[in-house]
Amino acid sequence: MPLTADTLARALRAAVQAQALHLSPDAMRGGQPMAHPPSVDLAVVAFPSGGPPVGANVLLSREHPEGHVAALPADFGPVQGLRFDADRQDADGNSIAWWPDTDWRTLPWEPLWGAGPARFVAPYPASVLKLQVAVGVALVLPVNGWSQAWTHAGRERPLRDWLFDMLAVSCNTSTSALVAWLHAQGALRTDGHDALHRLWAALQLPTFRLKGTQPDGGWGNAAGAGVGRIQMTAWDTVRLMWWLDPDAPAAPWLSPDAPRLPEPHRQELLRGLRGQGLDIVLSSATLAGLPGWVEGIPAQVQPGWVQPDGRWRADDRDYPPAVRPRTEQVRFAHKIGNTENYAADAGIVQALQTGGRHYLIALFSNLGQRYAPHPRAAGPWGLPALGAAVDAFLTESLA
Repeated sequence: MPLTADTLARALRAAVQAQALHLSPDAMRGGQPMAHPPSVDLAVVAFPSGGPPVGANVLLSREHPEGHVAALPADFGPVQGLRFDADRQDADGNSIAWWPDTDWRTLPWEPLWGAGPARFVAPYPASVLKLQVAVGVALVLPVNGWSQAWTHAGRERPLRDWLFDMLAVSCNTSTSALVAWLHAQGALRTDGHDALHRLWAALQLPTFRLKGTQPDGGWGNAAGAGVGRIQMTAWDTVRLMWWLDPDAPAAPWLSPDAPRLPEPHRQELLRGLRGQGLDIVLSSATLAGLPGWVEGIPAQVQPGWVQPDGRWRADDRDYPPAVRPRTEQVRFAHKIGNTENYAADAGIVQALQTGGRHYLIALFSNLGQRYAPHPRAAGPWGLPALGAAVDAFLTESLA
């Protein structure tokens, strides 16, 4: 049966529901199941061989526990008929929207984008936000500029090294260095009236927001940015990945004169995404040494992360040696995000075998480390299980 938007949406909704994520134990409740259904924003665009692209976006929350299938235009432009509200932090910098006893009816929500009878509170994207920073650097950097040195926190490094560490190992210091660089170039402003946000408008990515950042590189809650000031959604993020994917067909919602990155800049971003050292959300190879490990998207392990003794080491993070063999079927060029309250992942999946599956995927959720079964895990095992379920469906559908 040919893959259609309807069959893809139904498969995504069924895959999320099958994980019973609402039963995830919450550390803030002493290990009892979470008080409310989680918020999950999942989007996929698949590229059938010889056929047109197929996309779907499914969103679940306490207001949509059975799942809301987003209305998508024929040209794959922005979501229609749905209001997105921004995430919230309180005066102390807490992600108050996701506390067990928070009544959403009492919170002063800020609209993010869109209109319609249904609404979805968009979870903070965690470190997937670093895609915005990376694209911003590539937008304004001169051709052949990646060797340019930049000093931050007393350390001088080429911009390409700051970029690689930000993408491949999610280094926060590298992120601050590049945020400071963008401010120094005038490409990023605290108020968001800048070249980066003009790019998002030109690419028709209306839920992207990187506001509150500071000239010294601050981008977290304490700097006046972070939760609620920095936003992304899954559908807009898979469309950003489409724009970055050199093997994808032309993005149909964009005109021929839409902005493009110079090819060397695109390849530099892809180098960081393909070199991912943290397969811990939709893919889980990094976690293969943890008890109860559940395999996710069967991503190829990138060289250099597995040490001679079997340990996985990425920057300052160590994970125990794998106790079960990892399956490696695809190249997953992606960026993860993970905090106490959030888990996110977005990237490009391509089969290692010629002619195999090729798709884009993005996930944002409030299922962070407080729901994890092990201190080294990023969230519930249902997240990599979800990645595996989506990959299995698309393996069959795109065969």
